[in-house]
Amino acid sequence: MSRLPPAGAPISFFEFWPGWLFYTPIVLYWIAMGLRHGDLSLPTAANPRIETGGLCGESKSGILDMAGPLARRWIAPYATFMSGNAEAAFAAMTEAGLSFPVVIKPDIGCNGTGVKKVDDAASLRSVVESFPPHTRLLVQELIDMPVEGGIFWMREPGQPRGRISSITYKEVPTLIGDGVATIEDLVRRDRRTGRIPDLYLPRLKRRLHESPAAGERVPLVFAGNHCKGSIFHDGRRDVTDALSRRLDDILSDVPEFHFGRIDLKARSVSALRKGEAFRIIEINGVGSEATHIWDGHTTLYEAYRAQFEHYGAAFRIAAANRARGWKSAGAWSLLRAWRRQKRLMRAYPLND
Repeated sequence: MSRLPPAGAPISFFEFWPGWLFYTPIVLYWIAMGLRHGDLSLPTAANPRIETGGLCGESKSGILDMAGPLARRWIAPYATFMSGNAEAAFAAMTEAGLSFPVVIKPDIGCNGTGVKKVDDAASLRSVVESFPPHTRLLVQELIDMPVEGGIFWMREPGQPRGRISSITYKEVPTLIGDGVATIEDLVRRDRRTGRIPDLYLPRLKRRLHESPAAGERVPLVFAGNHCKGSIFHDGRRDVTDALSRRLDDILSDVPEFHFGRIDLKARSVSALRKGEAFRIIEINGVGSEATHIWDGHTTLYEAYRAQFEHYGAAFRIAAANRARGWKSAGAWSLLRAWRRQKRLMRAYPLND
């Protein structure tokens, strides 16, 4: 398979369930596993050199900074700076050798919250000032490759090779104008976007009354996150030995990284299958999930099976690390990290 699935994939009946409804069985499973292992925070030891194992409150740049020389060659260039200081942002871009357009994102966050595409200096100043004061931000090269995806990888401690358990391709939902209907009309009457208009309309509030020309395409989101409105496609058919070996080499150069999802952009699906022509945008830890479950063809049974398999693996890997002398974050440290992340995310601007 060398191309993405066609647009217009079906919508699963659980795809737009409230988070509390879908994740309640997973939380119960986590509690059961925690009681079995005697530590509810045990999975934070799956990636013991990352704060909370990457479950919550971790620094995105802190994970990328861990990469050795081999892994760094595959990571999109980035630098960090503090919000409220545009000159610091320009200096960070110079340090990383970046030019516009770039991506600005909070260093602590999840689900694409606060992610902004910045095209010029004026926009950069505006974006930098839109974040709360003294917030660490990350500026990163905008990778101009058409395929965006997430690959879940895990490796048992002591084993030389890991395995890819999930590949997901991300599609930007796009409206097509007819020369008459407004953008708001198009959002509300579309089969998919009409189910979740509140995800799209706030980002388009200045354009809601525009009527795109016939055939004009209007992309609705920039951040490739399902909870922000992107469409996900199951790409597990594209797991190959070449891609697996490439990720083994890259992620073995990130100390004590055993479990998580790599978000990337690639030149093509066929290139990705060969383990070539891609750039890593983020490396996510225990708090990430195998996002192929949000493909519209996935059944509820398959989704829960994947979730239980992955979190079961997180407990198993963490238990092996505990036996090697690593410690989990502990319930109180985990709670503090979660509260800090929630507090920060409430203050971030709306993502693009």
